[in-house]
Amino acid sequence: MSPSRKNLISTAVAALALSTFATLPVQAQGQPALKVGLMLPATGTFAALGTAIENGFKLYVAEQGGKLGGREIQYFKVDDESDPSKATDNVNKLIKRDNVDVIVGTVHSGVALAMARAVKESNTLLIVPNAGADAITGPLCAPNIIRSSFSNWQPGYATGVIAAQKGYKKAMTITWGYAAGQETVKGFSEAFEKGGGKVIKDLSLPFPNVEFQALLTEIAAQKPDVVFAFFAGGGAVKFVKDYDAAGLKKSIPLMGSGFLTDGTLEAQGASAQGLLTSLHYADSLNTPRDNAFRNKYAVTYKAQPDVYAVQGYDAAQTLAAGLVAVKGDFKQRDAMVAAMRKMTVDSPRGKYTLSAAHNPVQDFYIREAKGRENVMTGIAVKVLPDPARGCKM
Repeated sequence: MSPSRKNLISTAVAALALSTFATLPVQAQGQPALKVGLMLPATGTFAALGTAIENGFKLYVAEQGGKLGGREIQYFKVDDESDPSKATDNVNKLIKRDNVDVIVGTVHSGVALAMARAVKESNTLLIVPNAGADAITGPLCAPNIIRSSFSNWQPGYATGVIAAQKGYKKAMTITWGYAAGQETVKGFSEAFEKGGGKVIKDLSLPFPNVEFQALLTEIAAQKPDVVFAFFAGGGAVKFVKDYDAAGLKKSIPLMGSGFLTDGTLEAQGASAQGLLTSLHYADSLNTPRDNAFRNKYAVTYKAQPDVYAVQGYDAAQTLAAGLVAVKGDFKQRDAMVAAMRKMTVDSPRGKYTLSAAHNPVQDFYIREAKGRENVMTGIAVKVLPDPARGCKM
C-alpha cells in the first residue's frame, strides 16, 4: 500500500473515532458511583413484582455498559415488606444510613405515600416505578418526585370507558380497601358513569385478605351487568379463580385494571381466559422497540417481561436522561429534573411524556387474556393524562 493511501486511511480512522466519541455521553471523570436505593417488596404478595421492577431497571443500566450518564451505579436494597407501618423507618435506612442519591420504589401505594413524604422532607430524588397513589402526583407532587408508571386513576378510568362503550348499565366494583384499590375504582366509576352507566355498589376487604366468598355471594345476588375488579399479585390469582369457581364468569362479565391479569395469567389458568382489562402495556404490541426489549429480557432473566419490568426499565431511562443532560454531575439536580420533564421516553410500551406533575401521559390499551398473554385488541384512550388534582408545583 502506498504511503499516501496509508495516510488517507489513518486520517479517516482518526476522524471516525472522534466523531463516534462526540456522540457518546461525556464520562463523569473522577466522580464516585451514584448511590441508587431500591426500596421494593422482596417478600409477601408483591415479591414477584418487585423482582420484575429491579430486573427491568438493571437491564437498562446493563445496556448502557453499566453506567448512566457516565456514572457507575452502586445499589442499596431494602425490602419494604408492602407494609405502610414500616415504610418511614425503611426509607430512612436508605436516606440517613446509606445516604443514597436516588430512591427507586415502590409497588404498594400506602408504602409509596410514606416514601413521598420522607423524600419531600429530605429532598432526595424519588422515581416511582409502580405505585399509582393519586396523591403522589396530586397533593404530594414535588420537583424531586417522578413517576415512570401510572396514577391509580388512569387504568381505572380507561377500563370504565371500555365498559360504557360495551353498553353495560349496572356495575359493581370489588377491591382491597387501600389507596390503590379505592382510587382505581374511583377512576372506573368516573368514566363509566360519564358514559351513561351506574355503579350500584362498591365492595372491599382489607389488604391482603383473600377470603372472597361472602362478597362473591353478594355479587351473585345483585346481578350487575359487569363487575370491575382491582387486585394484583397473589390476590389477583385467587380472586379470578374464585370468581370462576363460583360460576360467575359465565353469567356476569368480569373486567379489571390490567394488574388483575398482568404477571398472573399462568397461575390463573383457564379461569382468566377471555378477561378484558386495560393498561398502559400489553404482551403483543409487536413494535421493534418492544420486541427488542422482550427478547433481551427473556435472554437475560429466562422469563417473559411484564408491565412491572417495563416500568423499572423506564425508571432507569428517566434517570439516565437527567444524568446525560448534566454529564453525570448529580449536584446539578434542578437541571437534571428539567431534562427529565422535557424528555420523550422511548418506552417498550410506546413513547410517552411527563405531565407538569411528573406523571406519564400515555396510551391505555384494551387487552384480552389469551393463553399466557394479555393480547392488545385496541386502544381504550390515547395519551391519557392524569388530572393531578391538588398538585401545586
